[in-house]
Amino acid sequence: MANPAPGDPERRLHPEIFLARRRARLERLLQQPLVVPRDSGLTPEARQHLREEAEELYWNELEWEKLMAEEMAEGGSELVELAFPGFLALIDALLLKEAHASSPRPANPRPEVVEEILLFLSRRCLELLPDSSAESKLDLRMTERLIDLVLYRLHGLPIDGLDPFESTRRDDEELWN
Repeated sequence: MANPAPGDPERRLHPEIFLARRRARLERLLQQPLVVPRDSGLTPEARQHLREEAEELYWNELEWEKLMAEEMAEGGSELVELAFPGFLALIDALLLKEAHASSPRPANPRPEVVEEILLFLSRRCLELLPDSSAESKLDLRMTERLIDLVLYRLHGLPIDGLDPFESTRRDDEELWN
């Protein structure tokens, strides 16, 4: 069965399902449940603003990477951390639990914004699926790995000691079949 085109109501996966499957894959790898963090009470307008900032960073860093062809050419999706430094720094800032001692404001994590950003990335993956070009396949792999990196940050998981991507290909094949 061919994947329906983006926007098609018959589409097999929705961003929420795609994200749930990525989270479930990490749960299997880690052998522990990943609980979605609670809402911090941020207004819808502020949530939208922060999500849009993250989306803009994603697009800018993706375009910069394509223009420079540095990390993509050298290691592809394995170097997502180097291709999206500003995006990941924003994620870290949204999840900050402790402010610097000299900060005039306390840390105020915004995990619900990170969840919305994850849904944006999930939509992006679903948009890329029907395109079989080499560039789209690389974009898809990079975005999937970016989702995993954001999930690790959201759930406070250390990346050291476990390769979060070790079974990505096998699990992704399972996801799409």
